[in-house]
Amino acid sequence: MGRNLTLPVPETLYATYAVALPAPAADPAGLARREVAARTRPPLRDLVLGMLDSPMLTLDQRPAGDFPPLPADLLAAYGADPPDLAAVGGASHLLAVHAAYRPGRPPAHEWSARAVAGAVGAAASAPVIDVFTPQILGAAHLERSLPGPDGAVRLTDWVLLPHTAAAHGFFITTKGLARFGLPELQTEDVPPGVVEPWGRLLNGLARRVLDLWLDELPAGEQPLVVEIPEIVSVGPRDVAAAHGTEERMRREVPVRLGLDASGPPALTVLPADDGPDLEALCAALFQSHPRPCR
Repeated sequence: MGRNLTLPVPETLYATYAVALPAPAADPAGLARREVAARTRPPLRDLVLGMLDSPMLTLDQRPAGDFPPLPADLLAAYGADPPDLAAVGGASHLLAVHAAYRPGRPPAHEWSARAVAGAVGAAASAPVIDVFTPQILGAAHLERSLPGPDGAVRLTDWVLLPHTAAAHGFFITTKGLARFGLPELQTEDVPPGVVEPWGRLLNGLARRVLDLWLDELPAGEQPLVVEIPEIVSVGPRDVAAAHGTEERMRREVPVRLGLDASGPPALTVLPADDGPDLEALCAALFQSHPRPCR
């Protein structure tokens, strides 16, 4: 039986989006309210309008040169199209959308800031930048990522999986769990042939860990710390849920989480105990022979 990990709970979480405007908006707040009311479905619309009418969400419009430059190289690395990059580089003004909220359900800071930036961006035909990533969000991606009437979202629209080559394989980490107050997941020395299936496993694990985290953050008084299991099982159902689909298969494999505090806090993902290596875990989870993973 594994032990528990104790994770600190941030007091407040923040979200920032930027809209690269070709010309300044005469009344950014009024434009945001009109466009959110027209483009956003309830119940999200009510949440966003409530945030707009509170100090928890602010709009800051300035000439583009008054803000720190947006990192064009990172925007390109995360898939920005040349026309969008050109529009960002040629913007006369930026509208920064900032939101703050406590950890827990719903992540009102992220949902509201993204909805406001998306509504203003659509009205002005202007690119929307998720500053956290950083990533330019296409209109279809942005609309799809927002919750429907049941509050469900695809976690893969909010959490990315960048990977970099290292001496003994690849380093894979999530980028997005920090939006919800969690440390990011990471694995070192992932063999080249396992990058794709291990990434899928990490997507499912991110969904499982996020659910465990949010279940410990009830509405009301905010705890200072939360405990989650050190050993967590992940299965095809979790992988499917992270992508917004369903899977009936209940097969699972266990992994061990270790808190790495050598830099920004992260959760290192390893096989549980003396269990199978990454290749064998991929094969067991996705029911493929381990040899193709090499």
